[in-house]
Amino acid sequence: MLIRLGYDIGFSLPAPTPIMALLHVHPSRTADLREPDLMSATPVEKFAIFEDFFGNRCTRFFATGDQLSLTGSCIIESAETPDPAAFGAAQLPIEDLPSDTLQFLLSSRYCEVDSMSSIAIDLFSHTPPGWERVVAICDWVNARVRFGYHHARATRTALEVFVERVGVCRDFQHLAVTLCRAMNIPARYATGYLGDIGVPPSPNPMDFSAWFEVYLGDRWWTCDARHRMPRIGRVLMAVGRDAADVALTTSFGQTTLERFQVTTEVIAGV
Repeated sequence: MLIRLGYDIGFSLPAPTPIMALLHVHPSRTADLREPDLMSATPVEKFAIFEDFFGNRCTRFFATGDQLSLTGSCIIESAETPDPAAFGAAQLPIEDLPSDTLQFLLSSRYCEVDSMSSIAIDLFSHTPPGWERVVAICDWVNARVRFGYHHARATRTALEVFVERVGVCRDFQHLAVTLCRAMNIPARYATGYLGDIGVPPSPNPMDFSAWFEVYLGDRWWTCDARHRMPRIGRVLMAVGRDAADVALTTSFGQTTLERFQVTTEVIAGV
């Protein structure tokens, strides 16, 4: 299955501004690209691509005008099967975990593991360790947090989601990530494309999506506390400790979002 991915994002700027963007397909999916994953940023200077601490492909540039346009489009090949389930995948003792997963057990900007450890233990210590525990956490979050775009708040933390019981997709994932970490399961936040493939189309405009990954057995597994069914055509862009590490754009100065369009569509007849 071939999927057309793309975005068209516009900002107004009162002054020239340095900006960093994470809008590329993740390097782990490079082999699946059937067109180059290129970004057009205008007008800019000092345009450069680099890999960050988490292995994400990032772009940095200096926006020089009062209007900034970011556009990109590519084709990727994706399996027509849903997200795999990790039935039987073991939860490893901390002493046996790979060293690079340990950071995903700790508190971060939006995931207050230390403040939620006792809550997690009370809720999930009775569940079998491993994949069944992760499923129980996702089901609990999905059943108790109410989704709504009008609930969006950029500063909401996992503990606040637990108290308020409302949020958008990032809030669902932050709470699930925090509960997993509190139960000694490495969990990292993820963002990317998730189109309405194999599901009824959403009436809302297309957007980027958030999910998370857990380390069980010997690999990372995709989980989604908001969409409680395996999905087809998920395309990873970036991973990090939480949303602060994978912001689509980070502006070192004032900017105003003027335009935001995302494309995720299956190429018919291929």
